[in-house]
Amino acid sequence: MGGYREFGGDEHYSSSSSSNLFHSVTAIVIWLGSVHLNVAIVLSSLFFLPPSLSLLVFGLLFLLIFIPIDDRSKYGRMLARYICKHACSYFPVTLHVEDYESFQPTRAYVFGYEPHSVWPIGAVALADLTGFMPLPNIKVLASSAVFYTPFLRQIWTWLGLAPASRKNFSSYLDSGYSCILVPGGVQETFHMKHDVENLFLSSRRGFVRIAMEHGTPLVPVFCFGQSRVYKWWKPDWNLYLKLSRAIRFTPICFWGVFGSPIPYRHPLHVVVGKPIEVRKTLQPTDEEIAKVHRQYVEALKDLFERHKVRAGFSDLQLNIL
Repeated sequence: MGGYREFGGDEHYSSSSSSNLFHSVTAIVIWLGSVHLNVAIVLSSLFFLPPSLSLLVFGLLFLLIFIPIDDRSKYGRMLARYICKHACSYFPVTLHVEDYESFQPTRAYVFGYEPHSVWPIGAVALADLTGFMPLPNIKVLASSAVFYTPFLRQIWTWLGLAPASRKNFSSYLDSGYSCILVPGGVQETFHMKHDVENLFLSSRRGFVRIAMEHGTPLVPVFCFGQSRVYKWWKPDWNLYLKLSRAIRFTPICFWGVFGSPIPYRHPLHVVVGKPIEVRKTLQPTDEEIAKVHRQYVEALKDLFERHKVRAGFSDLQLNIL
């Protein structure tokens, strides 16, 4: 392939020594352990502290939800850089870019990243602090529920995440930021199945509309192996789906090594397709949006089929819901 480039987390940030492995595990715990930490704090307070101290702990957690965060904090970004550097070598993460030369540092792009899985953790390969992509300004748009979770909101904000609202999306594109989002969102997590990838894309067209309004290229991205780094369980009730929609987050029981939040070390292959050029249309019609949406979905399916053998998933099936 003409502009094909490959970046390996194990090559750029080697985890061969015990010291580097320690840093990799530490980075993973800081990055992904916040949910388990909150659960542990709440349960410990309820069962082991007197009511007055439990209320104090809950008050502090509540305070952490609303304290303003400086997303450019010197020490916060240092921590985020540490996470990006060492998390890539943990699995390890390998980034495959089909046409590296087509990405211009002065342009913004909309990356449609799939699948969501338990966490879309392969997106770390696209982060500006990781340094694989030639794009200086990148934001990851995530469920607003993340930003109401103590500790998680602080760490993920420093990593470059922001709430996935139309206002934020448009504002970042106007400011020259490339945006990474998971079009399937919380409903895709609800449709997760073992040994098959279900992508909830058929009715997800809002990101296409905003890309067209700004004339920003759409980029299909697929991560192989992400669905295997955690074991998980979730109910299949309709009430559960309604709850997920209401809170904009899908509660799911998941665990990693020895039941901890540390994921299993399964190689991740993040494949970035060629940008799909989008003509700027301030008020696109439904037909125009549907046409570009079909282009994106077909490009994503082609990307999946072209790379699944190389990634070690020759028998994996992809379903578009």
